[in-house]
Amino acid sequence: MDIATIEPTAITLTDRAAKRIARILEGEGGGVMLRVAVQGGGCSGFQYGFTLDDLRNDDDLVLEKNGVKVLIDSVSVAYLAGSEIDYVDDLIGSAFKINNPNATASCGCGTSFSV
Repeated sequence: MDIATIEPTAITLTDRAAKRIARILEGEGGGVMLRVAVQGGGCSGFQYGFTLDDLRNDDDLVLEKNGVKVLIDSVSVAYLAGSEIDYVDDLIGSAFKINNPNATASCGCGTSFSV
């Protein structure tokens, strides 16, 4: 899938996720952004990775909401098309959660998936 054919709105960021990202980045230097990536591994074949990055690549998709930026590399964009990046805080813990319509199966903890 070509990144040029994917609309930036195809991957969304909830207000809760943007608020949590802003809190995480408060202690970081200027220009630091959250990077979301799909990596091989995990019990279902792929897993989501979350890291802080101050370098934007030319082919990164940049999501912006409420003053925060999220970077997604061009390979991961195809796996995340149509997804919603959220932040949940419930009885079993708090974490970023990706609601991915492309995932055909996922593990019990929700951090890995298959397509």
